[in-house]
Amino acid sequence: MVSLMVESAPIGPQRYSGRYTSRPEVLARVRSDVALYLTTWGLDGPVLYDAQAVATELVANAIRHTRTRQIGMSVTRIGDDSVRITVTDNSRKPPVPATEPGDSIAESGRGLVMVDALAQDWGSKIVITGKRVWADLAAGTAE
Repeated sequence: MVSLMVESAPIGPQRYSGRYTSRPEVLARVRSDVALYLTTWGLDGPVLYDAQAVATELVANAIRHTRTRQIGMSVTRIGDDSVRITVTDNSRKPPVPATEPGDSIAESGRGLVMVDALAQDWGSKIVITGKRVWADLAAGTAE
């Protein structure tokens, strides 16, 4: 009798994505969607709240600083306890954090300081259709 060993093929990272109209009212939906995705993967606690805050900030920035009608957001599981939040819009202008973290006079940019504090890493990339802003988060990375 021959015994065969069968292994499952890798299927790649788990990923959810959605499109949102460029209106402040969608921010509650963004938070709700992120919570659904992470709890589906068994990721709750601080990483869930951090991911909700980061996703909300990145989508809010796209709403406030671009003329994009539709904003894309995806959440990709990149490790056992880590995720990548990616937000896309049609502006080719990169995000600019406030010069100083405590700059209370700046009209914008302080949210990106928060993103920097919560994320392991974050950045942006100009693409043909606009830009992609991403942030990687993992359980226990925020201090």
